[in-house]
Amino acid sequence: MAERAFPHPDDQLSHRVVSCAYGLVVIRGAGDLATGVAHRLHRCGFHVVMTEIAQPRALRRAVSFASAVYEGSIAVEGVTARLVGSAAEAMAVADAGEVAVLVDPDAREALSLRPEVLVDAIMAKRNLGTHADDAPIVIGLGPGFVAGKDVHSVVETARGHHLGRLIVAGSAEPDTGVPGAVHGYARERVLWSPADGVFVGLRRIGEPVRAGDPVARVGDALVCAEVGGVLRGLLHDGLAARAGEKVGDVDPRGVPEYCTTISDKARAIAGGVLEGILFARRHPASR
Repeated sequence: MAERAFPHPDDQLSHRVVSCAYGLVVIRGAGDLATGVAHRLHRCGFHVVMTEIAQPRALRRAVSFASAVYEGSIAVEGVTARLVGSAAEAMAVADAGEVAVLVDPDAREALSLRPEVLVDAIMAKRNLGTHADDAPIVIGLGPGFVAGKDVHSVVETARGHHLGRLIVAGSAEPDTGVPGAVHGYARERVLWSPADGVFVGLRRIGEPVRAGDPVARVGDALVCAEVGGVLRGLLHDGLAARAGEKVGDVDPRGVPEYCTTISDKARAIAGGVLEGILFARRHPASR
């Protein structure tokens, strides 16, 4: 795809931008927020390649393209993501109208495609190796990035007034360590591992639960819901969990549809990423 497609329409942009694969976006991470971004960009006509680790730890698996690593493919709101084994196969899948998911933890293989845009959506709360010179447009999601230094722009991921805001100088709000409140519940809606051990789910995503219901097991210890609602997220079976680690979440609103559709938060962040791409194209001096 690089240079052979997507001729650049703006003569004001640098030769470096012209020589990239215009319209190709690489997204590091394929969890639920990254999936919201990929879905939005795919629907807007971008080619999207996502990278993941060998054993993704996404919790909201019904709306995470990371699930393709385990299942081979997954569809979210009409867009299909497919696991691929190489950068060349990723381009073939993207050209065919799907989102490609490549196991490529540091994104080196994906970046060999010379994308126009790199989005770091790992949500690690710190920068795990993304640099502003990785692509003509580099966007970081949430805390851990500095716009104008290691990325060109940052999108705010904290719930509240500034959710989805594009930041072109500075950083997003720092991580508080407290989950955002949903229907008045914050930490209590999250499922926390009570011990070290292998995780096994006892219920399925989308099922109703009541406070006190066992929903999973870590080793011999049960993980019980603290609030009632629907089970929205669970760690994949067979993965090792650490004591105190987040291994799932309950949506206290109790609407099963919310478990299989992109969240309001993910859509807001996706809008910020789209704005970041279009802003950078229009204002190349900002990079």
